[in-house]
Amino acid sequence: MSDRYVVIGNPVAHSKSPLIHACFAKQCHQQLVYDRLQPAQDGFSPAVFELIAGGAKGANVTVPFKQDAWRLATSLSERATVAEAVNTLSFKQGEIVGDNTDGVGLTRDIVDNLGINLVGKRVLLLGAGGAVRGVLLPLLALAPAQLVIANRTIDKATVLARQFSAYGDVVGGSYVDLAGQSFDVVINGTSASLSDALPPVPAGVFASGSLAYDMMYGKALTPFLYFAQSQGVATLADGLGMLVEQAAEAFMIWRGVRPQTAPVLQMLREQMV
Repeated sequence: MSDRYVVIGNPVAHSKSPLIHACFAKQCHQQLVYDRLQPAQDGFSPAVFELIAGGAKGANVTVPFKQDAWRLATSLSERATVAEAVNTLSFKQGEIVGDNTDGVGLTRDIVDNLGINLVGKRVLLLGAGGAVRGVLLPLLALAPAQLVIANRTIDKATVLARQFSAYGDVVGGSYVDLAGQSFDVVINGTSASLSDALPPVPAGVFASGSLAYDMMYGKALTPFLYFAQSQGVATLADGLGMLVEQAAEAFMIWRGVRPQTAPVLQMLREQMV
């Protein structure tokens, strides 16, 4: 029998993870089965225990279960511990091992795929929710000069900055505080693009030669990327690369081999045209 993995979410029918991991498995000559699982909103833990009882080897976790997975895990990586969220579970030797590959997915997309070095750069993160929390540690590990978190609710941004202050120069504040400041990399970590909205980021935050990155993705530019383009930003990126890179990291954790992401990312792009 092939080893079984799933992506757990609600909703989950839209997930590209089964296709991505099928491509990885073929490329790396790995025998596995990967499918979707949608438990009820309050049914995450029973679903995981049923998976384990059935012999599954692991699971990816998406909205809204990442904190449920963090609480359920019996062992956590440092990045999952700090993020207080888990998107990758491994079931082995009676343990439920939790990890978070979102941040390394983002940084690999920016550094390896886009060729942008973050050392000494000024980085702006929009939002202070779970998506932002999950990427802070890997971003700070790349030694930016400063990382600023802007959020509608100032307290959430300042608390988050304080919690991560041991890992680098992090400042939290409001969107209003951004007036007069400019950044080399601006990352939209809000969910605004899902509702075709734009976070209230002021004009002028994009430095010359900056990168505008939206963790969301779609067939067309997101409202945030349209805004950045209107501000003269030439380097625009959505979160599809992050999705593929975080999946590759999970595949590496499970199978001990790192797949090549470029052909899978190209295939997904071509499908979205």
